[in-house]
Amino acid sequence: MSGPDFRIERGHPAPIVGVDEAGRGPLAGPVVAAAVLLNRRRTPKGVDDSKKLCARRRADLYGEICAKAVVGVGIASVAEIDTINIYHATMLAMARAVDALVIAAGGAEPSMVLVDGNALPKWRYPATAVVGGDALCLSIAAASIVAKHERDRMMLDYDAAHPGYGWSRNKGYGTAAHLAALNSLGPSPIHRRSFAPVRQLLLI
Repeated sequence: MSGPDFRIERGHPAPIVGVDEAGRGPLAGPVVAAAVLLNRRRTPKGVDDSKKLCARRRADLYGEICAKAVVGVGIASVAEIDTINIYHATMLAMARAVDALVIAAGGAEPSMVLVDGNALPKWRYPATAVVGGDALCLSIAAASIVAKHERDRMMLDYDAAHPGYGWSRNKGYGTAAHLAALNSLGPSPIHRRSFAPVRQLLLI
């Protein structure tokens, strides 16, 4: 099966922005979204769904994407996730990512935003949801790399600040080792209280 390409982008007038997120499922840390406007003449080679790439390759591509494209990053905090739920926090992070990209582009707004998944934020931009977009659409795949790299880097910092949960390895996901540490150490300040394994522990 071939990787992502520009076929979906070609169906829309430029400029076209791809959006994806990282961190909907973890028990700890923020959700991070990225928006990317690629230059089709300077697209880095090897851009693919971030889940198919090793950390080192993602880091290399992250640097190339940031150097050759217009990029915006949006973050929704743990407090926001616990207040408005993970779905709405994800939509908020995506909206912030596109707003950041527009600022980086000098105020030029996209004619179309392609969003990975089946839901769209409420914003003023024309947009299309693309199920499995990170495996189909180069703009979304590039955004998936940026979002994943940015969030992983944040979790490394959190791991240093709150050691013992193994976030340098599990990035906040509910692995057996993470759950064992959670039960032993209790929740950290960046654990999502609204997520069941953390909420249930707080009720004990």
